[in-house]
Amino acid sequence: MPDAAPTASPAPATGRVPALYIGHGAPPLLDDPLWSSQLAAWAGDLPRPTAVLIVSAHWESAPISLSASGAPLVYDFGGFDPKYSRMTYRTPDASALAARVAAMMPAGEPVHQHTSRGLDHGAWVPLKIMYPDADVPVLQMSLPTHDPARLLAIGERLRPLRDEGVLVIGSGFLTHGLPFLRDFRIDAEAPAWSQDFDAWAAEALARGDVDELAAYADRAPGLPYAHPTVEHLSPLFVTLGAATRADDPGEQRIDGFWIGLSKRSLQVA
Repeated sequence: MPDAAPTASPAPATGRVPALYIGHGAPPLLDDPLWSSQLAAWAGDLPRPTAVLIVSAHWESAPISLSASGAPLVYDFGGFDPKYSRMTYRTPDASALAARVAAMMPAGEPVHQHTSRGLDHGAWVPLKIMYPDADVPVLQMSLPTHDPARLLAIGERLRPLRDEGVLVIGSGFLTHGLPFLRDFRIDAEAPAWSQDFDAWAAEALARGDVDELAAYADRAPGLPYAHPTVEHLSPLFVTLGAATRADDPGEQRIDGFWIGLSKRSLQVA
């Protein structure tokens, strides 16, 4: 499928822009007309960002590491049509944002500027849909931990960027039990564990109950199946930390399932 058609340019950001948690899908998301249209419409409703700072499930690295502007994309997947490994997404230089992010972190949270790592598919796949002209600077930041409290604190540190027009995005998948799926059709019925976890998270998000979400290890139904490893949930806490208020219920902009996994996505003010 060719890149998504550009939408009308939204108004430039003039105040605090939202922060997002998005389900990023696999490369075939680019060929899913429903989900790609949902992401494109969402982006069209947002103020035009000055830059994007994205934290993807697919870069777990401590200390915090930052991507290199102009570096090749990371094709961190296999088993898909070879066309996805030929795709490009060349965005403007984000070095100034990288320096800004590094300066915002406390002494106990060191930052490493990677010299050769580009964007992985948790970043470039959704962004090709949201900003198909690749005309917004993009910086990717690694996940240095899966501790919700520490990720919330990192998100809080990043919050002032939103007043500068920077769109902070956590990119994961609200359920990600790939080893336990038996039907990989896009419209496959979601397993009970995926539905249960999604409903629990949706209710907690609607209440703005960050404490409940942060206690997922003890409270979330279906957890061993929904998240056998938790890297796809962890970016949510960066987004929640970047929210103006910790108890902001936000707006759940996308719901439903994709190959049985929850694609629920959130926007916080």
